[in-house]
Amino acid sequence: MDTQKEALQRIITTLANKNDEIQNFIDTLSHVLKGVQVNSTKVLSDLDEEFDSLYSVLEEMKESMTNGIKQEQAHKTQELQNQLSQCTNALESSEELLEFASRSMDIKEPEEFTKVPKFFNRRVTMAAAFRLSLKPKLSDNMTHLMVDFSQERQMLQSLKFLPVPKAPEIDPADCLVADNCVTVAWRMPEEDNKIDHYVLEYRKTNYDGLPRVKDERCWETVDNIKGTEYMLSGLKFDSKFMNFRVRACNKAVAGEYSDPITLETKALTFGLDNTSSHLNLKVEDSYVEWDPMGGKSQESKVKGKENKGRSATPSPKRTSVTSRPSVGRGSRDRFTGESYTVLGDTAIESGQHYWEVKAQKDCKSYSVGVSYRTIGKFDQLGKTNTSWCLHVNNWLQATFAAKHNNKAKALEVAVPDRLGVYCDFDGGNIFH
Repeated sequence: MDTQKEALQRIITTLANKNDEIQNFIDTLSHVLKGVQVNSTKVLSDLDEEFDSLYSVLEEMKESMTNGIKQEQAHKTQELQNQLSQCTNALESSEELLEFASRSMDIKEPEEFTKVPKFFNRRVTMAAAFRLSLKPKLSDNMTHLMVDFSQERQMLQSLKFLPVPKAPEIDPADCLVADNCVTVAWRMPEEDNKIDHYVLEYRKTNYDGLPRVKDERCWETVDNIKGTEYMLSGLKFDSKFMNFRVRACNKAVAGEYSDPITLETKALTFGLDNTSSHLNLKVEDSYVEWDPMGGKSQESKVKGKENKGRSATPSPKRTSVTSRPSVGRGSRDRFTGESYTVLGDTAIESGQHYWEVKAQKDCKSYSVGVSYRTIGKFDQLGKTNTSWCLHVNNWLQATFAAKHNNKAKALEVAVPDRLGVYCDFDGGNIFH
């Protein structure tokens, strides 16, 4: 009976997951369909604007060239009209002179006739007809204003949509999630020397698999990336996963987005084990403070681990070992004596893990670190060969140091608001 119920429960879970997957795909299709309508309207509007702009340029060019022809026409007309008027006047004057000469031939008196040649020679010498150029100042040729737009027509006929870069490809094996940073790497499916830059988009999510259209997070953008790899740093890993996608851009237009990928960024989650704490410490989940009852030091508070962690699943390509869930630390004696210490309630046995601790401003002295489970109840962090820590002392003169095996190394930097611990168990390294 129980076996049948378990089998049925697995079927129900599988069907529920598949239904959820199909519903997400339906939402995606609806979103894409809506995007087709919106984007089609936009590109049609852009096309109208481009052609209107082209029409405007052609109209301006036509108007300018038409004015040029009309000005040339007016100039030639004016010059030839002036020359025509001058010739007409000269002709009229010459005809009058010819008529006068003809009448002179009828003079009978010799004395009177002898006066005619002298007078006539003076009139002929002064006549405009003999000073005129009988060549038109300008020709009627207008071929210098003719046009041949055959090349431009061919160019217009060759108009086409802009060449769009292909979608890049992101391989999760080339990506790395580590130390509050994510490095995303991609490649083009084929060489394209027209690409100018890339645009990377990312968002946080609590869902594995393909991005959800109805996810509560918005995409964030990193523009103008020149290479095919980018590292997002200073992230706060407060979600289980992050979605990533990238698109290539040439000088004119952006291409399609790559298929999105989802990387795990779940923080290391643990609390504080109050069964291990010194009796002078008051522990509540992830918060610890000094309990003055019976203690000799001044009250001091440390607000503990905040889960802003580094992913417990590193890139499959960058490391060959993936992390496994942390396991319980197990019971042990309370710290006592001068070891004012409390342990986390989770033991790390593999993987890479990161967490942060924030201290209140009035906290005078505290240490944050890691140790092996064999640490003794009288041992203090950093004073044994099985523990490592960062130590802050604000009593007289502020000091900041890294400690291990009872040796301290001063850190010549200001004490940050938060102290981070990165434990690479598989690599055998601890970073603060």
